[in-house]
Amino acid sequence: MPAPHWPAPTATTPVTATVPLPGSKSVTNRALLLAALADGPGVVRQALRSRDADLMAAAMRALGTTLTPIRETSAGVDWQVTPGPIRGGARIDVGLAGTVMRFVPPVAALADGPVSFDGDPHARKRPMGPILDALRALGARIDNDALPFTISGPLAGGEVTLDASGSSQFVSGLLLAAARFEKGITIRHVGPPVPSLPHIEMTVEMLRAVGVRVEAGERDMWRVEPGPIAARDMTVEPDLSNAAPFLAAALVTGGTVTIPAWPLHTTQAGDALRDLLTAMGSTVTRAPGDSTASGTTAAGSGTIAAGSDATAAGSGTTDLVVTGTGHITGIDVDLRDVGELTPTIAALAALASSPSRIRGVSHLRGHETDRLAALATEINRLGGDAEETDDGLIIRPRPLHGGTFHSYDDHRMATAGAVIGLAVPGVEVENIATTAKTLPEFVQMWTAMLEAR
Repeated sequence: MPAPHWPAPTATTPVTATVPLPGSKSVTNRALLLAALADGPGVVRQALRSRDADLMAAAMRALGTTLTPIRETSAGVDWQVTPGPIRGGARIDVGLAGTVMRFVPPVAALADGPVSFDGDPHARKRPMGPILDALRALGARIDNDALPFTISGPLAGGEVTLDASGSSQFVSGLLLAAARFEKGITIRHVGPPVPSLPHIEMTVEMLRAVGVRVEAGERDMWRVEPGPIAARDMTVEPDLSNAAPFLAAALVTGGTVTIPAWPLHTTQAGDALRDLLTAMGSTVTRAPGDSTASGTTAAGSGTIAAGSDATAAGSGTTDLVVTGTGHITGIDVDLRDVGELTPTIAALAALASSPSRIRGVSHLRGHETDRLAALATEINRLGGDAEETDDGLIIRPRPLHGGTFHSYDDHRMATAGAVIGLAVPGVEVENIATTAKTLPEFVQMWTAMLEAR
């Protein structure tokens, strides 16, 4: 029986709240995979516990890694990761997680036998061809062009050309395992621009932090040298993209929302919120925080925050404070590099006083759902005026009314409905539980934010 729709709370007063965030899914899943391929045991600290992160942990276990929780708090889990021989015969459930379906096959191609992959029904529709074709070109045998498929090695590595315009994860997936390939890898992208480049930058920085030699100076070309992946202790940053709906609440309600431990230096796409929310009418400031993230290159003992300089004495964090006036200004913006922020920006645009245009995000049609079609449909369902374009959306001001906001089993669609519900009475979000993909405690956090004073 389907779960009842979630009545999105409407804010009656300005929000004033501090919202601590759990760890980044993007950093967690990269860190778990690198730890599983390392040359010795290590610890991944403050890792996210969510459906996507749990699927990555399960995939690494299935391929021969031992993961033991040594401490778990509301901030996340500390995993003791002990690598083992990569073994075949495994069945990998990718769920709807792009990081699992694109990052794990290159690792599986190193196994001593075939490895099978499958996932949720919609996962079978998500683009996989470019990375599977690249793995074939590097020596792997794969029996299908999309999920479900079985992959078998051996995989020697070498040079490969692919079109990564559908997802930066095609590049990151190959880079993460490439040091374990006999010949390493040289990747050349051909085609329209690669979206979400900060995610590739995150991959490159995390690889360098564990001693992998990566060349990324030439546009659309990446080179990883073969060699060991050093065991390190890694600390996961807060998920800045998951800050988006909470910070949006400050704009919608004319309140103030503070996110603790915002990194001073990061490759996370969510850091773009500082400029985006300023452009839409908020005041964004940094305040001294209690947390710092230190980095060191000492073998086996370094603490590495993705996006930090691992050779620096410390990267540091501050509190990020966003204050709104209750007045939202429309925006004309290219979100190609930060497409995951599109649902929240679109929700704000639907409540703005002037038109908005979002560009550069045609790749969102291949995410958990076709996000462009879904956003236009759901905003219009509530009385709005949203129009799809070839690469984005045009959203014009129009009074909204209550109704069902469908999530399409997409966590960012669900949170976009919550943002609209702050200002529009009677909005009900279908399947709010899908937020467990990256933010299992979303409903509790949202409620606590609105009740805080």
